[in-house]
Amino acid sequence: MLKRLKEVNESLPELMLGILVWGLICQLTGVWFLQNKVSYSVGLWIGVLLGEILAYHMAWGLNRSLSLGEKDAGSAGVKYGMIRYGIVLIVLGVLMVTEIGNPLSAFLGVMGLKVAAYMQPFTHKIFRR
Repeated sequence: MLKRLKEVNESLPELMLGILVWGLICQLTGVWFLQNKVSYSVGLWIGVLLGEILAYHMAWGLNRSLSLGEKDAGSAGVKYGMIRYGIVLIVLGVLMVTEIGNPLSAFLGVMGLKVAAYMQPFTHKIFRR
């Protein structure tokens, strides 16, 4: 699995590890302050899973866009980005309608993608040991 992720993008496993670490931090700190712990946890881990999927799709889309010509690369990148945003909106919408999990904690989990990007230099050091 790790080899497959590195084939897509060398830093993808590090990014995915950062998303998981963010999820664990949010889980351990968030449940202490909230009354509805189950809804928070379900939403958070749906968001973390979504963040992992988005990270993989982003790396795959970048590779695919860069293999296209100069004219087509930009439009392909925009298309893949819009697909990712659409998926996030759909998942958050489903969570809001069904109340399976907390959509705000799911958004917090998705934001793990951003946090992991900033943590990547630290996770890179861990992976290189």
